[in-house]
Formats: sequence, C-alpha cells, structure tokens
Amino acid sequence: MESPTARALMAFEAVQGSPGITADRLAERLGGISDRAARRYIAILREAGIPIESVRGPYGGYRVGRGARPAPLIFTQAEALGLVMAVLDGHHAAGDTTDPVGSALGKIVRVLPEALGAQVEAVRRTAAPAPDRAAARPDPEITSRLVQACAQNQTVRVNYRSEAGNEWTTDADPWAIVVRHGRWYLLCHAHRPAARRTYRIDRVARVDILPTVFVPPSGLDPIAVLDEHLATGWEYDAEILIHAEPDRVAESAGTALGTLRPGPRPGTTLLTGTTSAPYWYARQLTAIPVPYRILGGPEVLTAARDIATRMLDATTPAPPDPTPERP
Repeated sequence: MESPTARALMAFEAVQGSPGITADRLAERLGGISDRAARRYIAILREAGIPIESVRGPYGGYRVGRGARPAPLIFTQAEALGLVMAVLDGHHAAGDTTDPVGSALGKIVRVLPEALGAQVEAVRRTAAPAPDRAAARPDPEITSRLVQACAQNQTVRVNYRSEAGNEWTTDADPWAIVVRHGRWYLLCHAHRPAARRTYRIDRVARVDILPTVFVPPSGLDPIAVLDEHLATGWEYDAEILIHAEPDRVAESAGTALGTLRPGPRPGTTLLTGTTSAPYWYARQLTAIPVPYRILGGPEVLTAARDIATRMLDATTPAPPDPTPERP
C-alpha cells in the first residue's frame, strides 16, 4: 500500500475509524510519513468530494462530515485471514457457498485484491473444521431481535420450548447475550415468575419486542452470572472438599461447577453445586491440581469412581498370558 491512492484510502479509513485524529497521528498510521504529507492526503480526499472536517486547537483533529459516501472495505492480510479463521472456527459450514454465512464470507473474499483474495480463498477451501456436536446455533433473525432489545433496553415477549418439550410464553427484560460452551444464552429477568432466568436462544421459537423500557442491573457481569446460573438448579447435588485456599483453585474449578467458599478447616475450600451430567462433572473435577474429596452427591461419587477405575485399569500392565506355548 505505497501508492497515493492506497494511502488516501488508508487516510479515509483512519479518519473514519478515529474521529478527531490529528495530523501527526494520521502520519504515523500511514507509515511514518511527515505531517505535511498526511495533510496532503486529506486534501486529496476533499478534492474527491469527501467531506473531511478539521477543528483547530489542542482538542481538534480530522473527522468525516455529513454526506460522506460509504468507504470501500480495506483489509490487511492479517485482518482478512484472521476474519476467515474466526468464521471457520465458529461456523464449520462457512466453506459452503450455499450456507448463509458461507455466502456472506464469499462476498467479502470477492472484493479483496486478487493476491490477498487468493490466499484467503485457499484457507477457506482447504480448512476442514470439525463441527462441535455440543454446539447449538440459534436462528439469526431471532438472535438479531434479542440483540436489538438488549441494546435498547426493551422488554421482549418470548415463546420458549424447554428440553423436555414444554412450551410457554413469557415477557422478559433481556440483560445480555452470552456465548458459552458452543451455545447462545439469553440472560434476562422473566416477569413470570419474577426471577432471573437463562434461556437457550436455539430453543426460542419467536421474539416480539415490546415498547416497555427497563433499567438493567448496574455492574452486571454476564459471564459470571451465567456460570453461576448454569451451576445451580440441576437434578444432582455435589459437594467437594478441596485441600487448598479458594483463590488457588478458583481458575481450575470455575464458577460453572458451583460456588467456592472457605472450608471447615484452614487452608481448605468447599465447592457446592448441581449438575444434570454426573460424568461430565466428575471429569471437570480432575482438572483441579490439588487433592480433593467428594463429600456429597452419590451420582457424582459413582461417576468419579467409575472414571478412576477405568483410568487405573488403563495404566495397569496386562497380566501374562497363562496359555502355555506348544512344543
């Protein structure tokens, strides 16, 4: 990108992306050219009919004025490849041109310069990401409505279908959307039964945005609240005594397994939670790098014993074959 045209487009992108950018910062973004050269590219943009406004003074700088036409997309090689890799990582069918995501990605590839487009297309065609069988991708239109409602703090009416097949309609204040473990969740306050709820968006059949406006809770940490919610309310209880301080095991145990609090003796931690998958829960416990003991939850205890027995059998040398050799 050394030609004047390319540098002018880069200048447009810099001003559009950083309103109030100064001449010296613009010069740095354009590859360390002089301030005078940077102002020359601003003049080229103005000659092309692009309204670049400038404000003098210590808080001044350049910004795009009203009436500007949409700028062409400009990607560096790292940006273009990173975008394709991210899409492929999250959507295994992105290489399929008949898939909506694959079609959209193809449009981006077609507007890239030929050399860069060829590299990006090669990555797109040769990559074979394996689908995450646990992932559940929701309907894009429903997700879009929920994102809009979250952004505008508007109440929604949700038609929902549970894992057991039960269906109901409820009004809710959508707080945030969280992507966790390959699934999309709506964190909200349901009006009935007036409680915090987490809904899987792939199970939402319909969303209507209502005119009612709500005030979201202050200081909300959506990921922490979701993990806490996912660790409670399931069929099987679990209580684990960990022989270490809570801050030492917080990262390995994670909030998805339950709540950590100081144990009955100094230097111990008590982990309490619930799960619908005892074997999954027992496998997650093996990531804790210090000794621990399962105090409660017979289902989790049985699963842990089964896993331990299988692991022990896998590391025990096979007994010799008792069959004698024939002469």
